[in-house]
Amino acid sequence: MQGEDAELTTAILAAQDGDENAFRAVYRAVHPRLLGYTRTLVGEADAEDVTSEAWLQIARDIERFSGDADRFRGWAATIARNRALDHIRMRGRRPAVGGDETELTGRAADSDTAGEAIESLTTGRTMALIAQLPQDQAEAVVLRVVVGLDAKSAAETLGKRPGAVRTAAHRGLKRLAELLGSDNGPDLGGVPPQRNRSCGVTQSGAPTQKDM
Repeated sequence: MQGEDAELTTAILAAQDGDENAFRAVYRAVHPRLLGYTRTLVGEADAEDVTSEAWLQIARDIERFSGDADRFRGWAATIARNRALDHIRMRGRRPAVGGDETELTGRAADSDTAGEAIESLTTGRTMALIAQLPQDQAEAVVLRVVVGLDAKSAAETLGKRPGAVRTAAHRGLKRLAELLGSDNGPDLGGVPPQRNRSCGVTQSGAPTQKDM
């Protein structure tokens, strides 16, 4: 482990010991990706509220978390997904899942396309297009490309097999490429923002949603 992952892991450990500045650093490193994932589930209007609820649970339960930066991102995504599904149930809505997800079980994609997407897509440009994908594909793409989870961690978050997640991500990214191609072509020079390199902050006081 090196670079930003090492910094995030260090911040997580410090946050577990009650370091408020470290918790803010964890928040700033993970929140943008988590918010992008929540938008995929509940839409723009409700994403901030649902993600805030997820962070309240993360703050409450972080002492019980065990693992490194990668495992933390998966853990946080699982919490956000559960809060989003609770929100959907309370509103009497269901996510628009396209097709039968069981057809994906056990069928691996031809290749792991998350890296290819990072090479050719910009996060800001594609989030609106991701919303046009079937729900299973949208979730897989966001977890793999935006949140940065590997297939195993994404599968644990979604309660599916890694092969199913790889297949859904592959199909979703293929469709995104088609959508980008019809939108004056993909921005090959853009790379979506990856892990936040800066974990150091200087603010003090209790970590509130407004402060973070």
